[in-house]
This record gives sequence, structure tokens and C-alpha cells, in this order.
Amino acid sequence: MSRWLALGLTLAILTLGGLAFLHSGPTPSEGGALIVIRQGDALATIGARLARSRVIRSQSLFRLWARATGLDRSIQPGEYGFEEATNVRAVVRRLARGTQRPGVTIPEGLTVREVAALLAEAGLGNEASFLCLAHDPEFLLEAGVPGAQLEGYLFPDTYRLSPLMAPGEILGTMVRRFHERFSAAHHRRAATRGLTVDEVVTLASIIEKETGQPDERARIAGVFQNRLRIGMRLQSDPTVIYGLPHFDGNLTRAHLREPTPYNTYVISGLPPGPIANPGLAAIDAALAPADVPYLYFVSKNDGSHAFSRTLAEHNRAVAQYQRRGRR
Repeated sequence: MSRWLALGLTLAILTLGGLAFLHSGPTPSEGGALIVIRQGDALATIGARLARSRVIRSQSLFRLWARATGLDRSIQPGEYGFEEATNVRAVVRRLARGTQRPGVTIPEGLTVREVAALLAEAGLGNEASFLCLAHDPEFLLEAGVPGAQLEGYLFPDTYRLSPLMAPGEILGTMVRRFHERFSAAHHRRAATRGLTVDEVVTLASIIEKETGQPDERARIAGVFQNRLRIGMRLQSDPTVIYGLPHFDGNLTRAHLREPTPYNTYVISGLPPGPIANPGLAAIDAALAPADVPYLYFVSKNDGSHAFSRTLAEHNRAVAQYQRRGRR
């Protein structure tokens, strides 16, 4: 039904005496009415639920008024309490405004396990219920995850989420945000560079974990590009740490020699998948690495890195900053 037709029908109802429906409604049952709206609920379903709970008198007028005002596409999922008599116009506006839930912010660089813990801490579900979906092939397929695991595709952002949402619905919302932000231009650049989406996200996740300095991301991406081009191992500590199931915070030489699928001191090329959930800036850096002559970088212990062209330069930088770190 077009909006103009809906508006015409609404005006006709009002002309025939339906104006009272916009100015007064029934009184909800004693104790009020709690209406739960879930993502994807049809307008007719919502109207029937409101009518059964005596929040509105007419389902038809509710649907017509929502469509005529264009608010039918803005109705937000959540819990809505109605304590007193109200009217269709106010009900529609309230549902379109949403429940104003506090935002849950997912920072860049968290792993799926860390995201699950954050969501559980926010009261949005059980940590285990989120983690069990991380490697569920059916869920990954349904959610549209390009890789074999969920890692990398829970896009860092602020979300308005409800405890009424199922774990799959919450994680699916984050995956949809990834697809919204990974634009057609990103797909074109990935194809130009001969990379799959999963390879781009894997590289971006390593960049995200290697530096928090915005001006260094493209340079670090350039270092990794140079190494991949000449067949040199990435030798990235964050990938090693990701592959250790019980890492205690102390990375040792033995860890660097341990043969895991994510140990880029041992394997060549990229690891089998992302090691964290990167933000858009890291994804952009992976797709537009700086044209630099460097093959090495080492932390200066202040959040930034020293970049080197040769192994001799790198060894001097390592000695310098390791000594400074010990002092």
C-alpha cells in the first residue's frame, strides 16, 4: 500500500468519526502493559500485540497511521511499558523513538572472546552462548561471515542492544555493521590487490594489534606488504599470542618457536584467519599500505615504533630500545 493511499484511508477513517482513536485509548490492565517488540516483527504483529494488551483500540488505524506518517519503518525493537491510557499517534511516535537503551561500545582490536565477555558484563546474555556461535557453520553462513570463523567480523562500533535480543541476533547485528562499512569501494580495492575479504580482514587485524598510532597503520601495512611480496615471514608477536590458548602475558623465545597455525615466525604468509576485530582505519591501511622501504619495526616503548630498512639497522634499534626499556 502506498503512503498516499494509506494517508487517504486514514483521513477517511477520521472523517467517519475515528478522530477519537487519536485522542484517547483504552486503559491498560491493572499494573500496566509490557510490550516486547523484536527485530523483524511485522507491523500487523505489533498492532495485534498492542490491541491484545489494551494499549490501542484499533489495529487497522495503528497500521494506517504508522504508514501514513512514514514511521512504520522506524519502529525500534525493545521493551515498552504502558501504564496509562494513550492514543495511536503517541504510541506510534514512541515506538519510532525507541527505548533509548544505553549504547554498548565495542572498541577496535578486541577478540571474539573479549567481545563476548563485554556483552555479558553489559547484561546482554551469557558469555558461553555468544562463544558457541563463533564457530557454528550454520550461524556463520546465515550471518554472512566471509571466513570460516566469526573473528574479525564483529565490527567495532556503538550499538543499542537489548537483553531481549537472542545472542545470534546481537552478533548478527555486528556482522551486518561490518558489511555496511566494508563498502563496494573496499571490495574493488581488495580485488585490485588480489586479496579476498578474509585476507584483508586478517591483515587489518594484525595491523590493529601492532599499533594504536593512527599515523603508523599505513607504514606497518607497507612493511607487511614488502615482506609478503618477497616471501619473508611476517614475524608478528600478536599472531603468536593469539595462537597460544593459555598465554600469561609473558612472550618468550620458546613461544616464538612453537608451531601453531598463527605463529608467523614459523609459517609463511598470513595466518589462517583474523586475530581480532579491526576497525575501519586498519582495514583502510591494509588496502592502501604506504610505499615505504622498510622491512622491520620495533616498539619504542612509548606506543610508537622505529622503522628500519635492513636487519643491521633493526638490530641497532632493538638494542637501543630494549636497553631503554630495561632502564
